[in-house]
Amino acid sequence: MANENRFTYTGAKTGEISFPLGGIGTGSIGLAGNGRLIDWEIFNRPNKLSFNGFSFFAVKAEHNGEVKLTKVLHGDMKAPYTGEGKGKYEGYGYGPRRENMAGFPHFANTSFKGQFPFAEMTFDDVEDPISIKMTSFNPFIPLNDRDSSIPCAIFEYEVSNRSLDELDISVVGCITNPFHKGAYNEAFEVHNRHGILMSSMHYQDTEAEFGNLTLMTDHEDVSCQSYWYRGGWFDNLTVFWKDFRRPGRFQERKYEGPRELDPLRMHEKHQDVSLLSTHRTIAPGEKATFRFVLTWHIPNCVNFWNPGKLDGKEQLPTWKNYYATLFRDSTDTANYVMDHYDRLYADTRLFQETLFRSTLPDEVLDAVSSNISILKSSTVLRLTDGTLYGFEGVHTNEGSCEGSCTHVWNYEQATAFLFPALARSMRNIDYKYAQFENGKMAFRLMLPAERTTLENDFRAAVDGQMGGIIKTYREWKVSGDTEWLGSIWPQVRKALEYAWEPTNEDQWDADKDGVMEGRQHHTLDMELFGPNSWLTSMYLTALKAAASMADALGEQDKAEEYEAIWLRGSSWANQHLFNGQYFHQVVNIQDKSILEKFGAEDVYWNEESGEHKYQIGEGCGIDQVLGQWFAHLAGLGYVLEPHKVKQALQSVYEHNYIENLRDYPNACRIYGLNEEAGLMICTWPKDNSPIVPVPYADECMNGFEYQAASHMIYEGLVEEGLAVVKSIRDRYDGERRNPWNEFECGSNYVRSMASYGLLLALSGFEYDMVQGHIGFSPKWQEADFRCFWSLHEGWGEIRVNHEQIEFEVLRGQLKLASFGCDLLAGKTVNNVTIGGRNVSFVLTEGRLILNERIVLEPQAVLLIRY
Repeated sequence: MANENRFTYTGAKTGEISFPLGGIGTGSIGLAGNGRLIDWEIFNRPNKLSFNGFSFFAVKAEHNGEVKLTKVLHGDMKAPYTGEGKGKYEGYGYGPRRENMAGFPHFANTSFKGQFPFAEMTFDDVEDPISIKMTSFNPFIPLNDRDSSIPCAIFEYEVSNRSLDELDISVVGCITNPFHKGAYNEAFEVHNRHGILMSSMHYQDTEAEFGNLTLMTDHEDVSCQSYWYRGGWFDNLTVFWKDFRRPGRFQERKYEGPRELDPLRMHEKHQDVSLLSTHRTIAPGEKATFRFVLTWHIPNCVNFWNPGKLDGKEQLPTWKNYYATLFRDSTDTANYVMDHYDRLYADTRLFQETLFRSTLPDEVLDAVSSNISILKSSTVLRLTDGTLYGFEGVHTNEGSCEGSCTHVWNYEQATAFLFPALARSMRNIDYKYAQFENGKMAFRLMLPAERTTLENDFRAAVDGQMGGIIKTYREWKVSGDTEWLGSIWPQVRKALEYAWEPTNEDQWDADKDGVMEGRQHHTLDMELFGPNSWLTSMYLTALKAAASMADALGEQDKAEEYEAIWLRGSSWANQHLFNGQYFHQVVNIQDKSILEKFGAEDVYWNEESGEHKYQIGEGCGIDQVLGQWFAHLAGLGYVLEPHKVKQALQSVYEHNYIENLRDYPNACRIYGLNEEAGLMICTWPKDNSPIVPVPYADECMNGFEYQAASHMIYEGLVEEGLAVVKSIRDRYDGERRNPWNEFECGSNYVRSMASYGLLLALSGFEYDMVQGHIGFSPKWQEADFRCFWSLHEGWGEIRVNHEQIEFEVLRGQLKLASFGCDLLAGKTVNNVTIGGRNVSFVLTEGRLILNERIVLEPQAVLLIRY
């Protein structure tokens, strides 16, 4: 089970934390390491480094009408204190912004525990009569993508009275109305709940700026101020603190209409703040909980980053947020959360506890849990019909590289298992809108999606296009839905056969020999020329997957054709692309004619050195057997010779893993430095690097590293793989970088969700819902092994010891015909029961074949005793 110290941050280790609180495709608010609410990314676009005026929580303790304590529920702000940004009156040289409340009493002793999807903070100054524990989360429930897509942040404050006196406690939430025009606040009561609705009277319900926020509590005893005092200078904050310091409740304050800004003092940017306070009396030695829900409703998305044109004029395409089809407004959302709170909390907590009691190394649990938070960041959108769409990551104020980029999303493995319906939605939209008539696939979707093939004529990406085929196979095996597979199979088949389609401008495999040989665009943003194991292995895995899919759909001729091609390609690659240590690229980089064949010499020929640019050649690449990694994840077996694959990964570790980066020269982007360690994209052990090598060669990029690490584990190089994982998570330690924001080309970068592959590899997870099969072959075994798992209709836990195996569905269900575990090989199984009922079976080579297909539901444990 997880060592909680690994996930607890104090002191300087809290300085970079921003823990995302939001739903899938709803945007999020960041919970800072000291308790501040930062990174307000709820307005359908990224908004890094932002804050929303005076938005915070605070606590007051009174006894017999005397105020004993008033503190903001924040820890210390971390240095430096010179100022932020370049803004006049609030930037560099003006000190911290007063909106962050650093100038008011707060807590010196705090800690931040982050085990996503829950963040817990303690506020505990020894001289105070109270201590406080805050729990914050947004529902994250595998397979339940609706409840995991609620635009809200939930805060619970547990206040403990450790004094000898009865204390009257007030926990107050202050939120600034974020709308700059027509801002209007209104206190309300509904269903015995109290709240403040923050909206605007200026915008129409079709405008992008239209929306509202609600702060709600289910506490019975409350007081509120619809508005802080309106004034100039520092009047609002001064008056708030005087109100707060007085004994008793807040007195309501209302104004007739929206604030009119003083045109002579526009720089002050005064915004209205609302306040909702809960009250409870706590006896000595007792504790009480105060709950708040903050919800938002910004329904209208706009494609501001890549607008279309109509009659030569810029046109901003718009669509409704998926969550806006579920909820009328933010108050409706808040009521839904309160109505279903117990279930939402219980299911989210069950997922978190199941994941973190897995007996996997702490660094793996850290990597898996921290990066699934990307699904809750502004990297991800949900279109009106619920389809999942994503950028690669996010820049400060806009998405980074649009379009659910196929060769980046290839690495992401979490969605397919945690929210399989969302993964299938990505396949559906891709094959509906991103495919040209000849089978070519655009590797970026535009919005609206109908624009993609009309406005995008860039060349296809080999890894992205082949990856889409493998992912289709994965989604089919995860769901067992052959009817769904049949619905997109014609497009999948065309995508594969584009490799040898005569109109393929890049001539990937014109002779159908199973080897990629033409001009090959890829995720490192350039093209390789000539045979290479990286992209060929993706092609081989796609061919093998397509052969299986064609066979299941009754297309025997296609199945045989694809199998013959992948066998030819595999044989050639094993013979010609392995140099005895690792796989590489076969190309004569002094031969300019290769480039002239494709009209690429202007970009790829280095006249000065007389050689190609941006190639790998004899380099040891981190992705050299990427297709084999994907084959393992999808349950397709080997497409390259096993011993060569293992040797190749051993070479990647030996040559590309740098234990101390201080003396390593890096001309690229800097993702690791000083004494940090990392796994490089490409090295040249024979010191024969091209003068201008493949881009990003000297970088350690998290998603690539997770891919290689989990593949090492699959091949038995467990210690090596875990060393790589630990190096990544040590870089994201809360002081140097944010543990919940692994970045590459921007923040919250999708490729880092390759980390979920670590869980699959270490548990040896195998699945085939078409056949009703599930299995485990743990690569990491302690005295007792247990691990979280998730598939299309159910999720749960596997528990293994020397006497028995317990396989349990915790939510949903699972249709099971066979169960496999390598620990069963050579053992005698005494009996098998489901919920205490004996089940007949046949044991064959470590696979338990049940004589009847069963439906496992919660509390009905499959128990295998041996």
